[in-house]
Amino acid sequence: MKKIISTVFLFCVAFVNAQSNQSDAASLIELTSYVSDQVEGITEIARNNLENKLSQIVTANGMGVSGGDSRFIITANIVVLSKNITPTAPPMQAYTLEVNLYIGDGMEGIKFSSHSVTLKGVGENETKAYMAALRNLKTNDPQYQTFVNKGKLKIVEFYNKKCDAIIAEAKAYAMKGQYDAGLYKLSSIPVACKECYNKAVPITKVIYKQQIDKECKSYLANAKTSWVGNQDQYGATNASEYLAMIDPNASCYKEAQAFSNQIAAKILSDEKREWNFRMKVYQDDVASEKAALKAARDISLAYAKSENVYYTVVGWW
Repeated sequence: MKKIISTVFLFCVAFVNAQSNQSDAASLIELTSYVSDQVEGITEIARNNLENKLSQIVTANGMGVSGGDSRFIITANIVVLSKNITPTAPPMQAYTLEVNLYIGDGMEGIKFSSHSVTLKGVGENETKAYMAALRNLKTNDPQYQTFVNKGKLKIVEFYNKKCDAIIAEAKAYAMKGQYDAGLYKLSSIPVACKECYNKAVPITKVIYKQQIDKECKSYLANAKTSWVGNQDQYGATNASEYLAMIDPNASCYKEAQAFSNQIAAKILSDEKREWNFRMKVYQDDVASEKAALKAARDISLAYAKSENVYYTVVGWW
């Protein structure tokens, strides 16, 4: 079963959180709740309800829920075991459902962990009986702990096994000038996968630097074009919009500063007024590091939003 979705990967390669304790790190392994349209008897309301239940199971057992769509999913299939009419007045519909839960890699279609529960529900009609049964899915039941922990361990194992390949793929994207795609690849590595995470951090920094150097050249060129066309306050304002986006750590930052000073001198000479624009600066290395993290995350998210991916759970049930 496949469903096309927009991928929004939460960026987890954090420069300043490498020493997080194990429980905190584990919570950064994020799952997306996913329910296929082809689940037996599922309606839109029932699917939303089930997805919420799955998210609650994840958080109750020490993992994170993705704000978007991660490669790892928690999903479910429902089998209607029986549906009967009760001998009551008025008669009611009685449903017995088998809900099979799964954790796995939704992009490669690899199942990591599974668990089954049987639920019963009664309602005035089939839809209400079905929904009543789903409401009986207890999200804080201790029996889910083994199921979730197994999935968690398999995710860590996945990254430890494929780490070198992920990093190599990120480097390959960077060599082709596709720095955002490279950051996107590295962004999937959770802090909990410490061995792989530690390998990825320096590569992330290098690719991010390549990205901001590329952007700096583009922004500076656009600023110069805006200024050449109108060497007045209007042109200066247009140029400043590009100069303001240049990262202070970019290679052409000093050249951009010199150009900004050139504009300021021209405005002062011709119009007898100060140009109040100031280039972006960081107060210290910590501020620079935090800004780099946020910017790298934004680049990764922007790339992810532009991509489509298929979730597949073929053979999981």
